[in-house]
Amino acid sequence: MPFRIAIDASRTTKTQPTGAERYATRLIQALIKANESRREPFLFRLYFRDAPSHALFAKSDYVQEVVIRFPRLWTHLRLAAALWRAKPGITFVPAHTLPFLFPGAGIVTVHDLGYKHFPEAHRRMQRAYLDFTTRFSQRRAALLLADSQATASDLSVIYGTPSDKIRIVYPGIDTESFRHSARNIDEARERCQLPARYFIFIGTLQPRKNIERLVTAFGLWQREHDNGETALVLAGAKGWLFQKSWIAGAKNVIVTGYIDEARKGGLLAGAIALVFPSLYEGFGFPAVEAMHCGTPVIASNTSSLPELVGDAGLLVDPTNVCAIAAAMGRCSEDESLRQRLIASGYKRAKRFTWEAAASSVIDVFDELAQGAENGRASI
Repeated sequence: MPFRIAIDASRTTKTQPTGAERYATRLIQALIKANESRREPFLFRLYFRDAPSHALFAKSDYVQEVVIRFPRLWTHLRLAAALWRAKPGITFVPAHTLPFLFPGAGIVTVHDLGYKHFPEAHRRMQRAYLDFTTRFSQRRAALLLADSQATASDLSVIYGTPSDKIRIVYPGIDTESFRHSARNIDEARERCQLPARYFIFIGTLQPRKNIERLVTAFGLWQREHDNGETALVLAGAKGWLFQKSWIAGAKNVIVTGYIDEARKGGLLAGAIALVFPSLYEGFGFPAVEAMHCGTPVIASNTSSLPELVGDAGLLVDPTNVCAIAAAMGRCSEDESLRQRLIASGYKRAKRFTWEAAASSVIDVFDELAQGAENGRASI
């Protein structure tokens, strides 16, 4: 009988997915594909809160789908009850929160600890819940997946998680979504009514994304380099604590609202550079996506961004608006630098694939499954 693994797939049916939802969807898709090629495949049972579309996940003899509709406390009540009935060998939750009570070994992905670094960016109850559930999950889990070395270090420093309990698994990007051509660059520009030249930021517009300093830096760059024909595009939904004052009075700043995957590649590929001076990132998807699209990256020299970007981008102090503006000037004026960053970015982006992520997670499953089998054999 195949070794059984329960997977919380509840985040994969969101209509407007953000980073955590895309991570769950793409990783599970890649896990199903990787599992099919194993000599002895695992049996995956995917648990959903809402019914998935027929095409969301590939059909397989080694995948079962279970829909449990329940409005509140789904993880801790309904999912937990289903796990007690099924008694899988491993439960994998691709987000911070394991059920409070469940049988067998647990694996949980911790994307970031931003609520610890920027508590003011979260509502009090949300912050308390994230802290409590992450503290519990890192203790209850047999192994934890961290999106970056920065997140792994935060777990060890903030919660005292033993380093031998953490596995760093870099997420991938959906390369098919970021194939681009002159046509879809033009289509993205036309749909968002953008000029021919623009810098771009992608992400939810919230305090830790450092939007106010970014807009100020763009203003400094405009005064020294621009003739009034270049825009700063803020591509993302307005988050909680967004303030109109961040962009008040700014010239040529365009807020697009939420950007779906179909348009993101064209917007990135047409930009002078991605400017991503975020104050904290567990894993900066936009930076990797930009490198894949051949777009130079200006990113913060803090949290996970240096380990992702390396020498394939310009790293700046996110609190220094002059440094951000200077990097924008270099990307807009120095063509040899642009070409070097583009070539280095293409090469570096190849490291971040869902196939590689799934392979690493399968290794973690094997590690725990073998331990469970050995434990049963010794009884």
